[in-house]
Amino acid sequence: MKKRPFLLASALLAGCFVFFLALAVAVSSFMGQPTNLVIGDKIGIVEIYGVISDSKQVIEQLHDFRDNDSIKALVLRVDSPGGGVGPSQEIYDEVLALDELKPVVVSMGSVAASGGYYVAAAAREIVANPGTITGSIGVIMEFANFQELLEKIGLSSVVVKSGAYKDIGSPTRDMSAAEREILQDLIDDVHNQFVSSVAEGRELDEQAVRSIADGRIFSGRRAMELGLVDSMGNLQAAIDRAAVLAGLDAEPKIVYPPGKKPRFIDLFIEETLNRLHYALQKQRTVGLQYLWPGFD
Repeated sequence: MKKRPFLLASALLAGCFVFFLALAVAVSSFMGQPTNLVIGDKIGIVEIYGVISDSKQVIEQLHDFRDNDSIKALVLRVDSPGGGVGPSQEIYDEVLALDELKPVVVSMGSVAASGGYYVAAAAREIVANPGTITGSIGVIMEFANFQELLEKIGLSSVVVKSGAYKDIGSPTRDMSAAEREILQDLIDDVHNQFVSSVAEGRELDEQAVRSIADGRIFSGRRAMELGLVDSMGNLQAAIDRAAVLAGLDAEPKIVYPPGKKPRFIDLFIEETLNRLHYALQKQRTVGLQYLWPGFD
């Protein structure tokens, strides 16, 4: 008889714990916030928005989901015109390796072009909207030339350099034919890397990819005809497809990285900063870019 109050208290505490746990999950879902409290097999969603200038956060999120045994598949939501060559290649490599362990399906938003397509090509399947802007398989490098402006205001540049090509791309003088040849060789090499990666990731003939890898953009529907995309659909369609590939139920539970699901204001601020960063970069000597310039 004396044990009953203790048992009753234990049962009450357990009931309260379950109640508040369920409440936390319900509130989190209602507010549109990510939660890791969902029990059972899940599909993780990683998002890539705006210009790809760094790969660190995306790779960390991919690793977290890779190491989480309850995550059975991933959906990579891409809404990006591309960006830096290095970050795009790093994400591509991570997605390619992750897909060996768990199926990765890409969901394309409004734009998944150039570097945005590069990272998508590593996934097992790609789902796009009919009107998604994609493709733009190519490399771009832009330089400003302020020589005439400096001459008009009476300024000149003095350069001391260790080699003939150390100031290649300088904005204070015209580019020589030899310098242009050097940069074109660099562009061609990185472009070949892009073509090879698309051919590998999409299991396409490299010459077939090369024939359309001149920077042109495609609608999602046209990209599917060319084999660059697997099917038409929205984010939910990609989630459903990932569930099938992972052998999960028809309506799987989805999770976002902790604290990473963006609100509208977060996306607005991030996109504004990305555009500002890109605009500032264009005023300087810009590095190699897997970028669709139409993003401007």
